[in-house]
Amino acid sequence: MRKIETEVLVIGGGATGTGVVYDLAQRGFKTALVEKRDLTHGTTGRYHGLLHSGGRYVVKDPKAATECIEENIILRKIMPHCLEDTSGFFVSTPWDDPDFGDRFMQGCRDTGVPCEEISVAQMLREEPHLNPNISRCFRVPDGSADSFLATQVVAEGARQYGAQILTYHEVKTLLREGERVTGAVCYDLVADEDVTILADMVVNAAGAWAGKIADTIGVEVNVRAGKGTMVALSYRIINTVVNRCKMPADGDIIVPIHTVSVIGTTDEAVPDPEHFAIEPWEVNLMLQEADKLIPGFSEMRMLRAWGGVRPLYQETKVADTRDVTRAYTLLDHETRDGLQGFITITGGKWTTFRQMAQVTADRVCEKLKTERECRTAEELLPHPFEPGHNKEYHTLGARLARTEQEKSFGQLICECEMASRADIERSINEGEAKTLDDIRRDVRLGMGPCQGGFCTVRAIGIWHQLHKLPIEKANVALRDFLQERWKGLLPILWGAQLKQERLDELIYLSVLNADHLPGEKASRLGPSMYEKGTVEENPDAVI
Repeated sequence: MRKIETEVLVIGGGATGTGVVYDLAQRGFKTALVEKRDLTHGTTGRYHGLLHSGGRYVVKDPKAATECIEENIILRKIMPHCLEDTSGFFVSTPWDDPDFGDRFMQGCRDTGVPCEEISVAQMLREEPHLNPNISRCFRVPDGSADSFLATQVVAEGARQYGAQILTYHEVKTLLREGERVTGAVCYDLVADEDVTILADMVVNAAGAWAGKIADTIGVEVNVRAGKGTMVALSYRIINTVVNRCKMPADGDIIVPIHTVSVIGTTDEAVPDPEHFAIEPWEVNLMLQEADKLIPGFSEMRMLRAWGGVRPLYQETKVADTRDVTRAYTLLDHETRDGLQGFITITGGKWTTFRQMAQVTADRVCEKLKTERECRTAEELLPHPFEPGHNKEYHTLGARLARTEQEKSFGQLICECEMASRADIERSINEGEAKTLDDIRRDVRLGMGPCQGGFCTVRAIGIWHQLHKLPIEKANVALRDFLQERWKGLLPILWGAQLKQERLDELIYLSVLNADHLPGEKASRLGPSMYEKGTVEENPDAVI
């Protein structure tokens, strides 16, 4: 069995895990990170893209609100290229108590969240599609974040400090000798072999899966998986994050992210973070609530529905996952369970991942009896593919401007998201993509209105051409990607998007015969079965 030795092993390739490995590597530790799929495969790649100001929690969860605004300021400084400075509104609709606005303002003052009330007339000048019957509007420093790019950026920073980032390495079991955790046995999905990783410290940053990791050695970590369902509109109907000014509830926020607008989110406890369904009532609820913010929202073209699972940690039982704090928790298993060499970091928000990583790295230093200063709040993070493009906020027209400057219109592979052939080749070669879904996370392949209808066959053709990918593997990769796109489309198949999927069906089933091309039905590198209700009924279903 292949063996790797390191000082600290970090489990989980989401925002928190990559944040931890970056912080530790920057402090001079020999580190390795393992992730069972690609980076952001879990919750980090399945949220609505909000850079929190903290406003959402100023009344209900002040601790989380303070953490969010502190990190909002820092992230704008160290990774502006992963963020869009949209600003944010909290608005009182006719269904909301206008007096809650006074509690909201006081909560902002108490937690340090900048806030100003603006006139409804000013709000409508900036966002004319909002409900004209809104009675109050408050401005806060919300923003939107590209969590795919941000995680790649942090991982690249860790690599530059010597960290090993091992994707497609699934933890089979932690290793335990007496009362100490000494590492983990992982399965390398690419090489099809087990790997032993020995470490002085193991950090469990697996998010909603943290309990499953701890359970491999009989340690109980009670992480509740709170499913949040979101629906993306096929238009960027607003340019400002818009929240309902009330206690957090279902369907009360719309986030403009890249070319779409995302309405979210539900909060339903699910028994397994790996297998869950998007229910019709959730989609209907999202659209009904969106209409209260933007009249006619539900009549527009929907793009996709998906769900992510929040890792909500609570030692005591609660009846509703919204009653679980959004603040993070660090578990020291030596003091908690008498088990040395093992800590768990869980909970929190995407916005607080850097702070979570700092607290975790501080504890690692304490356990290893060394003092090393954290510098992650000061150092500008690199761009993994475009050196020098890391000092300004992302702008919506950036890709169009680049395409016009380079006169590369004829090289566009994904017209919806303006991803060029050079982008695809870079993701395959420099990004070391293992699947088409990895390319999607790198360059937004197939994330526009056609949902992969035109770009999928082009991208797999480029991959085959570059690396002589065997035909059978190319066919499997194509089918896996189409299947993953299909799962998010099934809940919103009506109107224009249904017409689009009928065209995609004609392309891939009627013309290309994709479901009967040579190759296995699925790859071990393919997507796991999220939204089980759309898959288990027909495991071989392709659009």
